[in-house]
Amino acid sequence: FMWFALPQLLDILWNLALKIPFLAVVGRWLVELRLSPFVAAVSGLSICYGAYMSEIFRAGIESIPKGQMEAARSLGMSYFQAMRYVILPQAFRVILPPVGNEFVALLKDSSLVSVLAVSDLTRRGREYMARTFESLETWTMVALIYLFLTLFFSRLVRIMESRMTYEVK
Repeated sequence: FMWFALPQLLDILWNLALKIPFLAVVGRWLVELRLSPFVAAVSGLSICYGAYMSEIFRAGIESIPKGQMEAARSLGMSYFQAMRYVILPQAFRVILPPVGNEFVALLKDSSLVSVLAVSDLTRRGREYMARTFESLETWTMVALIYLFLTLFFSRLVRIMESRMTYEVK
């Protein structure tokens, strides 16, 4: 079960072990950095998914033709106004599906933080199974909850996509 997510787990632990203490020493925030398991989990997943999300946003903005920015600037808009009112609304239509996919993947990968002693759904299931020895029922319920959450958020993204699409005539 855990071996499929090993690269993501190693990335989280690598980021927490090397990058965050390095930033603390360089920035002189603290001499000794002690993170709670929750902060460590959020930091690790944020670092892992931040790179993916920034690439999605960059690609979405670059997918808008340069003529759109030129037209907005010729109308007297500043760069930030053109981005806010012209470029980003069009880019949001492009980036919504991959952002939805990444959100669902993040929801699934949140089960990896149980390794860091964060009490998530997977860890609660493991604790319940240790008390009751009902492994089949426990993991079936955990899987059904993850399935429900995944289907719910996938449907929410699909509804948002359908409201943002328009037909070209």
